[in-house]
Amino acid sequence: MSSAHDQRILVLLSGRGSNYRALMQAQQDGRLQGEIVAVISDRIDAAGLGLAREDGVDTVCVERRRYPDRDSFESALRVAVSGFDAHWIVLAGFMRVLSAGFVQDHQGRMVNIHPSLLPRHRGLQTHQRVLEAGEQEHGASVHFVTPELDSGPVISQVVMPVEPGDSPDRLAERLLPLEHRLLPATVALLLSEPVELRDETISIQNQVLQRPLLLGSDLSDHGRLLGARWHT
Repeated sequence: MSSAHDQRILVLLSGRGSNYRALMQAQQDGRLQGEIVAVISDRIDAAGLGLAREDGVDTVCVERRRYPDRDSFESALRVAVSGFDAHWIVLAGFMRVLSAGFVQDHQGRMVNIHPSLLPRHRGLQTHQRVLEAGEQEHGASVHFVTPELDSGPVISQVVMPVEPGDSPDRLAERLLPLEHRLLPATVALLLSEPVELRDETISIQNQVLQRPLLLGSDLSDHGRLLGARWHT
């Protein structure tokens, strides 16, 4: 049985905060039963901080440029994160690569949304790389954060076709609304089911996840598992 602490969510972001806003909308609509307790950014000009303030959510800026190196930046970030006593940490457009030590301190409780069908196209410029590879499908993934960039086990994905005439900007524009469905649904799942990172595998309801959950066929927008297909 989950505790109130298990329902506390901390969001890290660097930019406009559209995925944060999707999470908050899901909370307000009752699709996400937890509580977003704070938003932390590494950029003072991140629009997501303003959105959070408008929602009455606590905000902190740990501005990277104010620190001489990553160690000192992450020390300040650790203090900020620990101050909110959140169980789940959601990276929603947080554009800093975190050290192995920081990740290990929060491993199994930190997830990230990435705009590709991982393990394809880790890192940046994913939309351009999909087109250059001539791929027919694109999408987004939510994965547990592990020390290697964008390499943690994938919890869920959403898939869309690549259409004739797509550009990187057009792909990004078409994918974003799907990201706004995928992230809240996945966080809702984390809050409602025992989802555990076990070494390099994911366990849900004590069953090993054999492949990422697909939004719409394995996972509902409310974070509910759909039928028995999710573990086959």
